[in-house]
Amino acid sequence: MASGGGAFLCSTLLSDVHLLQHDMDQSAQLACILLAVLCATLYLRIRFDTLRTIPTIGPSAPVLSYIAAYKFLRNAQEVLQEGYNKHKVFKVAMLDRWIVVVSGAKMNEELRRLPDEAMSFIDAADEITQSKYTIAPDVQKHPIHVKVIKEHLTRNLAPLLPDIAEEVDYSFQELIPAKQDEWLAVPAYKTMSEVIARASNRVFVGISLCRNPQYLEIASSFAAEVLRGCTVMGLMPNFLKPIIGPHLPWSRRAIKRMAPHVIPIIEQRQRQLEAHGEDWTGKPNDLLMWLVEEANHAGLANNMNLLVQSILTANFVAVHTSSITFTHALYHLAANSQYTEILRDEVESIIQQDGWTKIALGKMWKLDSFLKESQRVNGTSHISVMRIALKDVVLSDGTMIPAGTFVAAAATSTHLDEENYENAEIFNPFRFSDKRLEDGEKNKHQYVSTSSEYIGFGHGKHACPGRFFAANELKVMLAHIVLNYDVMFENEGKKPDNIFVATTVLPAPDAKVLFRKRSL
Repeated sequence: MASGGGAFLCSTLLSDVHLLQHDMDQSAQLACILLAVLCATLYLRIRFDTLRTIPTIGPSAPVLSYIAAYKFLRNAQEVLQEGYNKHKVFKVAMLDRWIVVVSGAKMNEELRRLPDEAMSFIDAADEITQSKYTIAPDVQKHPIHVKVIKEHLTRNLAPLLPDIAEEVDYSFQELIPAKQDEWLAVPAYKTMSEVIARASNRVFVGISLCRNPQYLEIASSFAAEVLRGCTVMGLMPNFLKPIIGPHLPWSRRAIKRMAPHVIPIIEQRQRQLEAHGEDWTGKPNDLLMWLVEEANHAGLANNMNLLVQSILTANFVAVHTSSITFTHALYHLAANSQYTEILRDEVESIIQQDGWTKIALGKMWKLDSFLKESQRVNGTSHISVMRIALKDVVLSDGTMIPAGTFVAAAATSTHLDEENYENAEIFNPFRFSDKRLEDGEKNKHQYVSTSSEYIGFGHGKHACPGRFFAANELKVMLAHIVLNYDVMFENEGKKPDNIFVATTVLPAPDAKVLFRKRSL
């Protein structure tokens, strides 16, 4: 029995071994098939990748490109600078797309000159912000705010300037109650954002709402909510965006919260238009009024949501970028107090002669230069002059850009290029005012002027349409500070390092600046 049992056991074991070998053979065959399919898929993706001929910074193979995307998320400027140093045109990986980047002033100029039917700025702006999900779907379909900002807002800067100056003065007195004999520590980014929100909304919706705490909280927080939505959308593949995007809560919540503040005013103004036509005594001269009229002309008078969304969009554009830009400049002033007296002398002499007027601001060349130089060395984004190819485009160096490709210029690298600016890494506050003293250079180097070497506002006909308003607002704020305060960092510290999130450049958000009321 023992012998028979052993034979049976051996037989069973042999059978199990054969079955195991059979299963292993099948598994090996399956693994080989899967490996072959994977290799074939990778080969086909690489072989037919329309961007494969464009040099890549970092690994470009499927899957491995996500390593490059992660590095870009952590240190975009390092990646962009490497490409800028090596290539006229290159590509970098993001989690949801490739970005093709052009290098140098000549390529910046070529990109901005490409016609709209070949390269679209509007599509690029919508793509980078995912605006129909993160900002407002109606505004994407009917961007009436763009025309209003380009035409009405820019045309009315002179009559609006006294209101901006008044609101800036009122805001600083309330938010920075500094005294002559002691220093007051102020959370710079937060406070400057609030001043900008108040001053901007004095022009957007009038004095009653621009001082309403609930309205201001909605308008100011909207920028952070848009960026939160952009981050979420940027982390997911394209096929999921139409599924997830409509369910993002932040835009819909902001519209719902803003509506009760804005819609009653819209309805009141519509009644005034019906009763008096387009001209009556006391008619408001603000962005909301122009939006109402533009909506009426476009046959969209009943689309209240569109008007609410347009006000929110204007706030996103104005408050977000201007807050970043001005805080950078304030940090430079606090770290270099020797410039305060120079700016103060210029502002004081001009205000005494011309008052708070647009003409007066135009004469403040040093103040203008200070803001422009701060934007040059810091900026708000490492990329600019963004476009999406609507058809295949061949650049002058022979690079073929396939339709659907996102293209941009390397802004920070351009601004820190020694071929464009002498001692480019150094903050020289009067670099541009000095240049304006040269023959024929008076207007070329104004803060609002763009060029292939200076693309902080974009470049060409699609440069930021609100830059004229923003520049005037920020100049009023900087002039007000140098006239009324001394500023510095604690222990005469240096400007804190910037914070980088992918291509976004942020001033240190928690840094405090010391303010002291100026002794007269």
